[in-house]
Amino acid sequence: MPQAKRVIPALDIKDGRVVTGISFMNLRDAGDPVECARAYEKAGADELCLLDINATHEGRGTTLDVVERVLGAVHIPLTVSGGVRSAEDFETLLNAGASKVCVNSAAVRRPALLDEAALRFGSERVALAIDAKALPDGPDGPAGRWELVINGGRLPTGIDAVAWAVEAARRGAGEILLNSVDRDGQETGYDLALTRAVSEAVPVPVIASSGAGALEHFYEAIVEGKADAVLAATLFHFGIVTVGQVKDYLEARGIVVRR
Repeated sequence: MPQAKRVIPALDIKDGRVVTGISFMNLRDAGDPVECARAYEKAGADELCLLDINATHEGRGTTLDVVERVLGAVHIPLTVSGGVRSAEDFETLLNAGASKVCVNSAAVRRPALLDEAALRFGSERVALAIDAKALPDGPDGPAGRWELVINGGRLPTGIDAVAWAVEAARRGAGEILLNSVDRDGQETGYDLALTRAVSEAVPVPVIASSGAGALEHFYEAIVEGKADAVLAATLFHFGIVTVGQVKDYLEARGIVVRR
């Protein structure tokens, strides 16, 4: 039987509130994280992803009190990201009750962090977020390449995003959370070429993120993008689409989902 696909709401946190934006900018308030988490659990979300979006940029760790309040309110798995810089940060968040810890910029700066975390806690508890931005088209057509950017999409690295995903999986990342900077908040659909390129390159699950604007986008991410899970924020936060509607839509088209 095919592995069930997951539907994951994202809780991007700034100053203790859930926010949503466009291409990591123009943020607007979307509610209290605990209230949002409870609503998503009731709606049938398979898990939640909580990201402290300013932690790395501000040079601090994840806001632990928000994490603990959310963990105390729900029973579904929670992946936590933002400001994770060391194996000790992994330990703190896992001890607080997180199911997985997701690292981004710190792993780019010191890839051995992935090896260390996987060795201490197991790859199944180590996730890697990749923020990718499409490179401009060349004279021969679309480049079909994506650059890795860090610090909340603020800093280009010159690193090929797909190649980095391959290295990260080899080092012990057990899951890839794949964000498209170009599609974030645009509601025009996931970057299917990017999602497919990474999904086909790595042996670990890939979560498609950034760009969902309609039910068919979730289906496309799984079928065309070959994603193992689909993540969204704005659509869910403002009730445009519900988790249940996404699952019903996928199931009606032959996709196995968790129930």
